[in-house]
Amino acid sequence: MADHQPDGWHQPLRHIRAAELSGDTGQTPGMTRREAISARTVGSSRVWMGQTHVAAGTSSGDHHHGDSETAIHVVSGHPVFVFGQDGREVRLATDPGDYIFVPPFVPHREENPTDEEAVVVIARSSQEAIVVNLPSLFPGGADPVQAG
Repeated sequence: MADHQPDGWHQPLRHIRAAELSGDTGQTPGMTRREAISARTVGSSRVWMGQTHVAAGTSSGDHHHGDSETAIHVVSGHPVFVFGQDGREVRLATDPGDYIFVPPFVPHREENPTDEEAVVVIARSSQEAIVVNLPSLFPGGADPVQAG
């Protein structure tokens, strides 16, 4: 089997090993993003994929991902996803195996109230890791709503 197909249609699969994930991507304080699939790493044109790590007892800064849709799969830990809705803080508590969908431009943060690291796999609808860091969503605290 040839390494390169001359028709441009049959491109080779790309294998990114766990040890090859890059931290050279958009970051938010309180978490670490590691890029796996992107325009830079594999030449993707429609998707970005990687993982996020939030240490035990910490919280990320507030941020959004521009016009990208973001899908999140919880691999380990019990992260809490926090966003605002109708002037109130909403908290989605998760377990391993759960999924979260983040629509474009929605400010949010990840919190990890447990004593184990939280790891999630993220996929975005663009090949770029769009990260817009923001000031606090609810300075001084808001009336929280538990959901999920």
